[in-house]
Amino acid sequence: MYTRTLIEVHRAIVSCDRCPRLRSYCERVGREKRRAFREDTYWARPVPGFGDPRARLLIIGLAPAAHGANRTGRVFTGDGVGGSGDFLMAALHRAGFANMPTSHHPNDGLQLSGAFIAAAVRCAPPANKPTPEEIAACQFHLDAEIAALPAVRAVIALGRIGFDAYLRLLKHRGMNIQPKPQFGHARAHQLPGAPLLIGCYHPSRQNTNTGKLTAAMMDEVFRKACQYLSR
Repeated sequence: MYTRTLIEVHRAIVSCDRCPRLRSYCERVGREKRRAFREDTYWARPVPGFGDPRARLLIIGLAPAAHGANRTGRVFTGDGVGGSGDFLMAALHRAGFANMPTSHHPNDGLQLSGAFIAAAVRCAPPANKPTPEEIAACQFHLDAEIAALPAVRAVIALGRIGFDAYLRLLKHRGMNIQPKPQFGHARAHQLPGAPLLIGCYHPSRQNTNTGKLTAAMMDEVFRKACQYLSR
């Protein structure tokens, strides 16, 4: 059950209108819809994080998919069988953080234990490419959400954008980490006074369909996180 603070953070995320370009795009997608989802009522609002408020593991993604989380209102949910949601949830399930290996709709019974999924950007961006200004504007929400998750000890950043967004957040909090950690798949960084940071290729269809990211590679990342958390 979410804490009062986390509920308040999520209310602020859902009601955010800081980025007119993103809000306009999400609402247009929700009106026009994809043929396969013609009968669905799209969420078409900023998407809050999802998971266990007692999480020790935080996962930071890029942004909602236009016909995935922008449609369903839950991160990494509804982008189709074998999509990024299923790929990530299967890995979480194998690692013991999720009770099921798929993520198709908000009422599918999915629960996370010990893990929480957030995003660098909370609105679906055109062509999956938010601007630097939009990423910066959304940092406030990521910061507030992490502050409401006091047990986090390890962070998995999905893709360079999520990785850099987390480092900027730490810098904003006054942590000047030098030299700057470099993004790399399964590359772990023990940061002074902060959770362990692990880079991971984003589980986009482009990465998983081409073999740039495999299930075994994803398992390696979660294995490193679990080993650290078990200490």
